[in-house]
Amino acid sequence: MSRVRAELREAVFAANRALVNAGLVMETFGNVSGVDRDAGILLIKPSGVPYERLTPAALVPVALDTGHVLESTLRPSSDTPTHLELYRAFPCGGIAHTHSLWATAFAHARRPLACMGTTHADYFRGDVPVTRPLTADEVAGDYERYTGLVIVEAFRTRNLPAHEIPAVLVANHGPFTWGADPMAAVEHARVLEYLAHLEGARLAIAPDAPFPAGYLIDKHYLRKHGSDAYYGQP
Repeated sequence: MSRVRAELREAVFAANRALVNAGLVMETFGNVSGVDRDAGILLIKPSGVPYERLTPAALVPVALDTGHVLESTLRPSSDTPTHLELYRAFPCGGIAHTHSLWATAFAHARRPLACMGTTHADYFRGDVPVTRPLTADEVAGDYERYTGLVIVEAFRTRNLPAHEIPAVLVANHGPFTWGADPMAAVEHARVLEYLAHLEGARLAIAPDAPFPAGYLIDKHYLRKHGSDAYYGQP
């Protein structure tokens, strides 16, 4: 009997399709994964498989502790080691990676996505950070694993809570987002791309605009998140 729950296969498949439908994918760039922590399994898109040929059965299960492929003859996404490091470090249930235009442009510029207002703060409680560039040794070594490690480093060295800022820009690469489940990770990828576009417009209009007060950012984030949230329906 398969160790992978059918519900996880359907959830990860639906999230990968949602990534395409959101216009965040070009060719085979990008992937979504989900995790079953009780079973110790990560489930991810196979490497290089066109999205139109993707099926739930084609998704590749990987052991969370060892990174070994389970129950599949397909290669998992080349970004799998990055996903593994994020699952090991952050309390999330799904991860999305894209090369979407505006968020990737900020990553290429090595520029954090500044939290300039309430639209941003509804989802991210502060700037979305950018990682440091990888060293030559890191690129020549286990490149994808080090990509995950520099993401974790970016949050730990800045003392940033990953559950409150569930996104990052990898320098000269692109964005990764995460959430409670695979579809939440895709939602954050959609929002991140919109915010990057918005910030690009803001920089063109007023590059020296003052930052908003912290209490405004906190208000908008906390009214949607946390034990005292009151946005939406119970």
